[in-house]
Amino acid sequence: MNVHAAALAKGYPFDEATSAFAGDVIGDLGRHPKRLSPKYFYDAAGSELFEQITVLPEYYPTRTELGILRDRGREIAALIPDGAALVEFGAGATTKVRLLLEHCEFGAYVPVDISGDFLNAQADGLRKDFCDLDIHPVAADFTTPFALPEAVAGLPKVGFFPGSTLGNFEPHEAAAFLRSARKILGRRAQMIIGVDLEKDERVLYDAYNDAAGVTARFNLNVLVRINRELGGNFDLSAFTHRSIYNRDHHRIEMHLISRKAQTVRILGNSFAFRPGESIHTENSYKYSLERFTALARGAGWTVRDTWTDAARMFSVHALAASD
Repeated sequence: MNVHAAALAKGYPFDEATSAFAGDVIGDLGRHPKRLSPKYFYDAAGSELFEQITVLPEYYPTRTELGILRDRGREIAALIPDGAALVEFGAGATTKVRLLLEHCEFGAYVPVDISGDFLNAQADGLRKDFCDLDIHPVAADFTTPFALPEAVAGLPKVGFFPGSTLGNFEPHEAAAFLRSARKILGRRAQMIIGVDLEKDERVLYDAYNDAAGVTARFNLNVLVRINRELGGNFDLSAFTHRSIYNRDHHRIEMHLISRKAQTVRILGNSFAFRPGESIHTENSYKYSLERFTALARGAGWTVRDTWTDAARMFSVHALAASD
C-alpha cells in the first residue's frame, strides 16, 4: 500500500502539502543516518515556539539583526526603488519587515510561507498598521518554485530573507535557493538577506541549548506534528534534544536522540531506533563574509553592500541580480 492509500485507509485526509510531508518523513527516516527536513518545524505550534526562541537571552541572531535593520534602515532604503514589491521568503513574525516598511515606499508586500494559518494571521495584523499597503500572502514552500501574484507583475521586485535561514540549507541548497529566488523575482531584482557569521563556539552552543528548554521543545515539536498529521506513534519522552557545533563544516547541528531501543510506526511503515541513535533535524551554517560573497556570486547575485553589528556577530547584505 502506498503512502497516500495508507493515509486514507487510516482516516487521514491527504492534500498536496500533507502528501509531500508524508513522503519526505518516510523517505528521510528510512535513511541511514535518519533525518527530517527543518522546513517541517513550522506548523502553527512550531512557529510560535520559534518566536519564543527569538527573544531568549542566549539567542543573539534576532536582536542583532533587528539592530542592524534599525540602525542602517535609511542606507538600505536608499538602494530600493520606490513602489517595489517586497517579497519575503519564509515570512514569520512581522517585526523585521516592519522596519523596512517604515523606511521604504513599497508598492506591495508578498509574504510567502508554508504555514498558511500563521502567515494569514501575521498579514492581518500588518494590515491594521499599514492600511495603504497592498498585502498578498502566498502559502507555498519557498524553497521550490512558486508564482507571484498577478497584482505585482509590473512592479520591480525586492526579496527579503532575514533571520539567517539561509544557514539551514546545505551549501549547494543555499546556492540553489538563491538561483531560484533570482528567477522568481525576475530581471533587475534585488534582495536583502540576513547571514549569521562565524564566532566563538560557546556563544553558538548556548544559543541552541537555551536554559529554558524552548529550543528542545521546538525540536521535539516536529515529532508531535508527525503524530498528529500522519498518525505516528512517537513517544516524546523517549527522545532528547541535542545541539553541537561541527567545526569542520562551520555549522550547528540539531539532533533528536533516541533514549532506548524502540520502533516507531507511521502510516504502515516501521522505523527501528537503537539507543543513542540520532534523527538529524537541522543544520545552521555560519559564514565568513568572504564565503557568503562567493556563494552569492556563484548563484547570480552581486553584493552591493554589507552591514554588520559592532561585534561582527551577524550580517545583512544587499544583493542585486547579476546581468
